[in-house]
Amino acid sequence: MLEQFFKLREHGTTVRTEVLAGLTTFLTMSYIIFVNPDILSTTGMDKNAVFVATCLAAALGSIVMALVANWPIGMAPGMGLNAFFAFTVVGAMGFTWQQALGAVFISGIIFLLLTVTGARRWLVEGIPHSLRSAIAAGIGMFLGLIGLKTAGIVVGNEATLVALGDVTATTTWMAILGFFIIAGLDALKVRGAILIGILVITVLAMIMGVTNYVGVFSAPPSVASTFLQLDLVGALKNGFFQVILVFILVEVFDATGTLVGVAKRANLMPAGKPNRLGKALLADSTAIIGGSLIGTSSTTAYVESASGVQAGGRTGLTALVVGILFLAALFISPLAAAVPAFATAPALIYVACLMMRELADVDWDDITNAASAALCALAIPLTYSIANGIAFGFISYVVLKTVSGKAKEVHPATWLVAALFVIRFVFYPE
Repeated sequence: MLEQFFKLREHGTTVRTEVLAGLTTFLTMSYIIFVNPDILSTTGMDKNAVFVATCLAAALGSIVMALVANWPIGMAPGMGLNAFFAFTVVGAMGFTWQQALGAVFISGIIFLLLTVTGARRWLVEGIPHSLRSAIAAGIGMFLGLIGLKTAGIVVGNEATLVALGDVTATTTWMAILGFFIIAGLDALKVRGAILIGILVITVLAMIMGVTNYVGVFSAPPSVASTFLQLDLVGALKNGFFQVILVFILVEVFDATGTLVGVAKRANLMPAGKPNRLGKALLADSTAIIGGSLIGTSSTTAYVESASGVQAGGRTGLTALVVGILFLAALFISPLAAAVPAFATAPALIYVACLMMRELADVDWDDITNAASAALCALAIPLTYSIANGIAFGFISYVVLKTVSGKAKEVHPATWLVAALFVIRFVFYPE
């Protein structure tokens, strides 16, 4: 049955290889079941409910990817978008988490329409490569700032805005240790390095009595407090159109870039032949909608799926295994509840380090590309808003291209996005 459905022989793989690949992918991305509840619970959402929603959304997305697209790609709530959800939309802009879930749902519907109509390709092809790289790097710096602040390494200061915290504080040095464990294990090519780092610091925190240990296994907590709690009417309030726009842009870039990158590694997109990218993107957008209904931020394809491809994964059976393992993770809620914020902070900082590599792909030789990309990347962490950073990047790109006589190089999609952000600043400045 598995052979017939997933066409294993056609892809040169076996059930054993696919299962091991699925386990590998799960180990490298399962840190999200600890990190996502920590981030979203800052909005007032119940941490246990978010834990369940995270596992269910990841399982739903991965299983849909397996059955619809037959690609070996795991899905889960995305890093960066969860920070935008929690710290910008709810924390800085003052909207409720229910309204933020409504915005995620609407963005998922629009993403689905863009995919079905083919407009997604037009949008992706029209965005300058340097800006796309800058957005990823800026989101990385944003995650790094959040991680450093959570760890107590960076603190507020009236004179200098930020300053170095007390690195001798117990939770701070434990977070620093966690970062070195993660980075060291990853350098040694150890699978699940981020997950291991989080668990080691959590166990150390239990031993030192700075977190409560109540067990490892139990029946899954209730998800009722977040399930179907999205506020669609509130999501359409003044100022929310830029939130939805940012969700769509990041979802489109993140999903498309990750899916194409991982699929090429698995040789699933041979030149000149049909591929299943459209179905994969359809699965991605469906997962976003499903995740918002359950109660979590946008679900997306995980670049960590490349580890499973490296282990031999070539079909949706790999993604199916990932989905099943996320369902199994529902039964470790006591352990998830015991993971302190300073244990997940190193994961944020390390993911930030990986994402900042995108700056290497910016066209630094063309000042119109370089300046707009730099403004975008800098503004995201320094304004504490992914939306503002993207707006700065698009608007400055269009202005610089125009004043330098290169307006014809600007794609209509870039003009459209820049215009929408200008309208936002003029009519909805708050």
